[in-house]
Amino acid sequence: MTTTARSATTPGAEVILLRPEGPAASVQGALALDLTPRTAPPRPRPRLAHTNDLVAAGTADRQQVDAIIARYLAAVVEIAAGDRPVSQVLRHSLPQVYDDLAARARTVRAAAGAGTSRVSGPNPARPVILSVRTALIRDDAAEASAHVRYGRRSRAVAARFEVVRDRWQCVALTFG
Repeated sequence: MTTTARSATTPGAEVILLRPEGPAASVQGALALDLTPRTAPPRPRPRLAHTNDLVAAGTADRQQVDAIIARYLAAVVEIAAGDRPVSQVLRHSLPQVYDDLAARARTVRAAAGAGTSRVSGPNPARPVILSVRTALIRDDAAEASAHVRYGRRSRAVAARFEVVRDRWQCVALTFG
């Protein structure tokens, strides 16, 4: 049931209040929490570890380097799986690394038959980075490794990063 009230600003206009006269419901709004237990395991997030540093770095600088390396390795793994274009890592790769990665991506596309008229759907075995380990070798150089789960298989990616022209760039990349 609604109630009506006269507006003081406009003579003759009615304002309809849309408030229920009963108690409020236990769940209000569209963003209610679902507290039922989940049956699927959570998707793992990459763990970052850096215990083998040879030089000391500030916390803020170290976190920035870790973030750059983790994002780069995630992009490289998706490129190698054929899920992302190789051009996205152009600025952060030396030409030799970029060319090797482009050749790997072309090989994957050719093996998957991407040149033919196949229907592209979700990759049933998407690569997932489980952990990333980084080590600062010098103030301007870092090495990293990533543990990648690809379906039921585990793989490794190793990379070396150096500051080239005031930007962290991958100078070596190896898949294992």
